[in-house]
Amino acid sequence: MRCPFCGQDDSQVKDSRPTEDGLAIRRRRACAGCGQRFTTIERVQLRELTVVKSDGRRVPFDRDKLMRSIRVALRKRPVPEERIERIVNGIVRQLESSGESEIASKHIGEMVMDALRAVDAVAYVRFASVYRNFRETKDFEAFIGGISDAISAGDE
Repeated sequence: MRCPFCGQDDSQVKDSRPTEDGLAIRRRRACAGCGQRFTTIERVQLRELTVVKSDGRRVPFDRDKLMRSIRVALRKRPVPEERIERIVNGIVRQLESSGESEIASKHIGEMVMDALRAVDAVAYVRFASVYRNFRETKDFEAFIGGISDAISAGDE
């Protein structure tokens, strides 16, 4: 593993333990060159995933980008970090077990919206406003009106 401080390729594992959810291994490492310590996290990857963007471009799936997007939507909301990690792990697991190696970005966005809808209504609206490219207040009104209508229909 390359040292993030000096760039040397040689590092020694000092400690390994599973993460809280048991889906990854956290390793403490020490650089043989500069002596600095750093942590790496290893996860099982079932298959290489490619995201097909709306313009047709294909880019490698980036778990960290998914995590950042969800964190931005949940910023200053009462949702613990462990819950965010479980959301991301669940989405990644669904994508990897789908059997497809190419996933439409629209599909990932809908999965995130479904997950956020179940966790926090404000985060759901925040994410939707970016994902669906709201331009004016009437876009918000229509979206929130649709949420209210769906909730009312579920109560009957």
